[in-house]
Order: sequence, then structure tokens, then C-alpha cells
Amino acid sequence: MDRTIGWIGTGVMGASMCMHLMKAGHEAFVYNRTKSKAEALLNEGAVWCESPAQVARNADVIFTIVGYPSDVEQTILGTDGVLQHADASKIIVDMTTSEPALAERIFQEAARKGVEALDAPVSGGDVGAREAKLAIMVGGERETFDKVKDLLDVMGTNVQYRGKAGSGQHTKMCNQILIAGTMIGVVESLFYAYKSGMDLNEVIDVIGTGAASSVCINVLGRRIANGDFDPGFFIKHFVKDMGIALAEAKRMQFALPGLALAHQFYVSAMALGYEDLGTQGLYKVFEKMNGE
Repeated sequence: MDRTIGWIGTGVMGASMCMHLMKAGHEAFVYNRTKSKAEALLNEGAVWCESPAQVARNADVIFTIVGYPSDVEQTILGTDGVLQHADASKIIVDMTTSEPALAERIFQEAARKGVEALDAPVSGGDVGAREAKLAIMVGGERETFDKVKDLLDVMGTNVQYRGKAGSGQHTKMCNQILIAGTMIGVVESLFYAYKSGMDLNEVIDVIGTGAASSVCINVLGRRIANGDFDPGFFIKHFVKDMGIALAEAKRMQFALPGLALAHQFYVSAMALGYEDLGTQGLYKVFEKMNGE
């Protein structure tokens, strides 16, 4: 079935993800708060929309990937948002990393209008988005997932249905908790290598193939070694994600002390003005802590 795609949020990851769907032959209606960030898509034939509402009126499946839960709420549930202007039988797929409770609320409010909704956050960063190798974790009705899985497969290599609404977001929290602790290890490891007078890339050549191997060391570690702190994923968004996970843990009445420590380091990065760097920018915090 030839479905028209709506895409809201054409940032570091969203633009690449939408482009893959367009290359697969889907007409796309796009909106972003900063129109210039959608320029590459418009040059490839995407249709510009002036609001999320206009996207909703024109598209069969509406994807959103924005910054914060407040952005998700405004984009989908606001008066000029997607849900207010989506007809029954349309599907909303929110790919933002957001709050599980908000995903459940969107699902419930959409169902009252006959609209289907999924929460489908992703992992893989800018590289995964560009190469269509994202992990996509999905919550909502299984029947809705089955209807859009072919579209999700265009953007990712590991697309998994995780259960009821909110389950995609809970799975993403597991992902972010793991990355948060791993990134502490990455920056401490590479700072140790630097202080020992070793070449960081050569160290990664060794430790990146053994038990310490991870995307964090092999991708983000390489960026640190090469002095590249541009965002594949913003520090400010990672702080948001960690805050969601800590709040969910508190709600469920258990502690995540390792995540709390990592969160403090990243909040320090924000305080130092590094919020728009990639998550590997945490390395700069350790440099400052050690007088570099």
C-alpha cells in the first residue's frame, strides 16, 4: 500500500530518517521549527508544511522526533498539534525519547479519536540514522506495529515490538542507563591514556576489539581522540533522558546510583556551556576537573 508520510522534526537524526523513507518511494510532508533544517528534504521533493496540524491533515502515517517531552506534548496533543487534526485511521509514531506516561496518554487520547499511536524511540545516533541501522523499540498495539513495520524497517536493522503503550520508552530508558555508565568509563579510560602519553586512537585499536568493545568507545571514543565533539546526540537531550529514567526509578521505588552519578557529570557539562556538544563532550568536563 502506498502511504503518504508526515515527518515532524528534521534535526540531527530526523532528517536522515525521513530521507530514507523518501528514497523508498514515499511522498513526505514535513515540518520543523527551523525550516532551513529541512532544506535537504525539500530539495528532494518533500512538501513543506507550516504546522504539525498541516502535516496531520496530509499524511497517513505521521512520524515525530522532537526534543523534549514538552515538545512532544505540544506537537501531538496541542491545539495546533497532530492529534487534533488527524482523521480516524491515521497512525502517529512518536520516535522521540520521552516519558512512558506521556506515551500512554497519547495512546489513550488517540484511541478516543480512532487514531492509532505508537511510541518508537531509537538508538544508534547520527551514524545509525544516516546508515539506516537504528535499533527501534516500539510500544502500542501489536496490530498497529504490524501496519508500519515495513516503514520502520527502512530506517533500522533491529525493529522490535516491546509491548503495550509506553514499553518502547521503558526499553529506551534501559538503553540510556547503560550508555550513561559506559560513557563515564570511556572518558576516564581515554583521559588515562592521554595522561600516560599514549595515542588515543592506538589505544582504541586495542581495547575496542576486546571485552571493552562498544559503540561508545569505537564511535564516540574515536571522536574524542580526533577532537570531534559535534553532536550525534546532544548532551542536553541526554541529560533529559537520564532525568526521565531517574524519575521513573523513583516512581517505581528503587535507586539507580550509577545513573545518578553520571547525571551529575553531565549536568556539570551543561553548567560549563557544553549542552550543544555531543555526548562525548563529557571528556571536556574531565579535562577541566584535572586542570587541562
